[in-house]
Amino acid sequence: MSQPSDRSPHPVTPTEGGPLAFAPHTERAAVLNELHARPFEPIRPPCRTIRFAFLTDLAQMNADAAALRRLCADNGLGELPLGAKHQRIAFPGAVLRWEQHSEFTTYTWILDADADHAPSRLPATVASTMARLGQPGPHLVSIDLQLDVPDPARDIARGFDPASLAASQVLGGHATIATDFKADADGFVRFHIEDRGLTPIETGGLVLRLLEIETYRCFALLGLPLSHRITPTVRDAENRLSGIMNVMSTSSGLDTNRELLDEITSLAARIEAEAAMANYRFAASAAYDSIVQQRLEVIGEKSVGGWPTLADFLARRLNPAMRTCQTLNTRLLDLNNKLTRAANLLRTRIDVEIEQQNRDLLAAMSERARLQLRLQQTVEGLSVAAISYYVASLLHYMFESASHYWPINATVATGVSIPFVVIVLAILLFRIRHGHGKA
Repeated sequence: MSQPSDRSPHPVTPTEGGPLAFAPHTERAAVLNELHARPFEPIRPPCRTIRFAFLTDLAQMNADAAALRRLCADNGLGELPLGAKHQRIAFPGAVLRWEQHSEFTTYTWILDADADHAPSRLPATVASTMARLGQPGPHLVSIDLQLDVPDPARDIARGFDPASLAASQVLGGHATIATDFKADADGFVRFHIEDRGLTPIETGGLVLRLLEIETYRCFALLGLPLSHRITPTVRDAENRLSGIMNVMSTSSGLDTNRELLDEITSLAARIEAEAAMANYRFAASAAYDSIVQQRLEVIGEKSVGGWPTLADFLARRLNPAMRTCQTLNTRLLDLNNKLTRAANLLRTRIDVEIEQQNRDLLAAMSERARLQLRLQQTVEGLSVAAISYYVASLLHYMFESASHYWPINATVATGVSIPFVVIVLAILLFRIRHGHGKA
């Protein structure tokens, strides 16, 4: 539970007959405007819509926005606000909707009814403007969408590859859509819509959703080539890990375990590097795929002419690709966990072996200390005899000197004093050793 703030509340300025003047949150305007940022464009048939999408990073997005800002300023097309992520720009005979997303930028051109709708020709306004702006990043999506009224003489499959054609009635039968999801000679994936009674807003919503289906479908599939590239690495790592575990179960020894730990550490670093790049891509693919499925659900498809619907077509081709990415991502996470457990097990074995070596070393040191103590005790006994000899020699000289003044036999006196010397020295050494033990 959050704690109450100690700061005093902001003063509220009352206004007579009006709202209270509250101090707004810094993001209040952005939050309120987000739901209205990309409204549907009212569209009436006949109409042609062209979309380009480019993969862009932050630097490319900034450069692209600056180029569009200069274009608008040079041609009197309005001002692109700093930090804007989307803008609607009216050109002669066309409307451009420019949008920046998390990792890509789209240019969507909606051409007027009297513009050139021939699929084989790119309108001059579109071609010249895109040439002036330049390519903001790697190009991935080109869509050419035609919107017409029904024509009994026109076959819905005309111009499309029958082997890949997907067609359906949508929005309660008020429109028919068709595409083959294949790039034509100019690199465009073409869509065709027959308007059977939609309002301009409904038509604009349908056009935008079809553009989003193809755009997000392409970006979702970016994870598939990556999964194909990583799969051999993951398979090799799994095989190597299996071999390491077999060696662990049949061998022992500190040197062997250290070699195995070095191999696992190197393998884990390699897999972690692959996972760091793949996790984002696979997560993005899953998010894009969910958007595609949501858009397909919204348009409410029904089969027409025996052709598969867009949802049926994508289910047979897009869904397996997404499952491949998901499966590989799961394998990467599972492999990381296995490598971590194996490394922890090896570290434990190495720690146990090092502890065993330390225990043996301490036991050897203890034995050497015991032997050293016994040697020291022997040396102490010998030292008592040696010191007693020197003390007795000194006493003998002293008794010899005294014999000149007193009737003393130096030899007898020295012999009598030797036991007392030995006893005194033994007591002194004992007290010294006992004092060192207390210290």
